[in-house]
Amino acid sequence: MRTETRPMPKRVRSSDKTMKLLIKAKLPSLNEYQDACRANKFRGAKMKADVDETIGWFIRSAMQKGLLKPTDKPCRYRFVWHERTYRRDPDNICSAKKFIFNALQKQGVIPKDSRKYVKGFTDDFEDSDIDFVEVEIEEV
Repeated sequence: MRTETRPMPKRVRSSDKTMKLLIKAKLPSLNEYQDACRANKFRGAKMKADVDETIGWFIRSAMQKGLLKPTDKPCRYRFVWHERTYRRDPDNICSAKKFIFNALQKQGVIPKDSRKYVKGFTDDFEDSDIDFVEVEIEEV
């Protein structure tokens, strides 16, 4: 997993009902995660732990900046996946949202990633010079 140090889009302040999270890293696709799990059960577990730690760092950073706060309300999510190349299929790219939901729960932003709290999500894909993910969380 690579993190980027190039300039990112301007930060947008969160409103009372909408929060923003920017993950400045290329998250693994479903194929990459499955390959790791098939190669060795410890490799798959290590990959998941590394991804959780990376996303957790961005969550904590967003919370410190006031862009993200814990909520116990149901939310809708909008994921914007920025990719440098066309090598990965959209369905493989967006499978990383599972890692994001788990990290949001682990960091205490959402109580659970169940249907009680996750009311829906959309995925958009954009070409970019760098790989990163924008997550918009709207309380409903």
